[in-house]
Amino acid sequence: MKLITLLWHNVLHRKTLSLLTIFSVAVTVALVVFLLLCSNGIEQGAEKGYGPFEVTIGAKGSASQLALNTYYHIGAPTGNVPYKLLEDVRKDEFVDRAYAMTTGDNYNGFPIVGMEPEYFVTRYGADKQMAQGKLYDKLGDTIVGANVANSLGLHVGDKFQGAHGLVQGTDDDEDGDAADEHDHHHSFTYTVVGILPPLMTSDDRAVFTTLDYAWAVHESQQGDNKEVTTILVKPKSLLGAQSIKTKFGQISNVQAIYTSKAVADVVNVVDKGTQALSVVTVICILLAAGSILLSLIAAVNERKKDVGLLRLIGKSKRFIWVSLIGEGILLTLIGLICGILVGHAGGYLSREAVFEYSGLQIQTWHFMPGEGLLVVGTLLIGVLASVGPAIQAYRVDPLQLFKS
Repeated sequence: MKLITLLWHNVLHRKTLSLLTIFSVAVTVALVVFLLLCSNGIEQGAEKGYGPFEVTIGAKGSASQLALNTYYHIGAPTGNVPYKLLEDVRKDEFVDRAYAMTTGDNYNGFPIVGMEPEYFVTRYGADKQMAQGKLYDKLGDTIVGANVANSLGLHVGDKFQGAHGLVQGTDDDEDGDAADEHDHHHSFTYTVVGILPPLMTSDDRAVFTTLDYAWAVHESQQGDNKEVTTILVKPKSLLGAQSIKTKFGQISNVQAIYTSKAVADVVNVVDKGTQALSVVTVICILLAAGSILLSLIAAVNERKKDVGLLRLIGKSKRFIWVSLIGEGILLTLIGLICGILVGHAGGYLSREAVFEYSGLQIQTWHFMPGEGLLVVGTLLIGVLASVGPAIQAYRVDPLQLFKS
């Protein structure tokens, strides 16, 4: 009998216990794979989440909040800064490009972002073409991110009205001027003139329009009262970034931040949360190892005579040891393969929901660095869990098993 046939026969002989072992390994591996996908999504998002804009200028407040709202469209802005500040920033000798952004409204929960159209060329390159339509060029024109278009079924030529607030249903209590502002929001019509291609950033889930939309909707911002939410700055050099931050960070009620540092601070906080989840993962791994161990211990009594017979007919120690440990490795390997497939499939099926909820882009069906360690570690656990029962079965005196 070939060794692999023997191992497979032993597995099928105890279907229920074997399936339980495979299931526990698969669930554990799938959980680890999903965590690796999310972690990889965080790293990828941090790397390309803000493009070349190394300095961000906005109202005083939390640097992390400013970065999250500006580049990830998460949370509320820290406030507004005067529009005339943009002119001063652009005149600075160390500034290569600077663009203003306005926010404050939403459409069905997706943020409406006022942004100068040159932003897309600077961030994504001139070779990045629209999936459909064209860039906006007049008040009321909009382009929508790929995720927004897919979620809401929007097409070029569609019209809609926005709502006040960064998420759906957050309008302020309406009385007096607030009620007038609400009415004006619903009387201002946007027209979709273009749909962005998948950019694999948070811009996929935003609606973009001209910078002056906020001034048109919020009539209080006219003349010298015009304000913007944020100014995104691409410096000419890293030394220039330091000069820009120092110069404009000294202005009253204005903060200038290193974007990379603010994003890194957020990622570090998320990493701490991931570490907490790792404790749960370790517990699952121990349970899976225990399941393998119990499965093999339960098989020892059933297989003692088999092992004794193999020894009596002269099978080599190597064959016997491999047959004993091989069952645990086979169960572990099947569970490992199933877990990897389930983890990636789960990531693929939930990628849109995860993206809409957290802004994380999950890239599935490709090998991640951590998966190699996962494969080696899982198989090692299978081997270690198999050694004890194998020793117990091998030490039994074969002649004692066949005495009447």
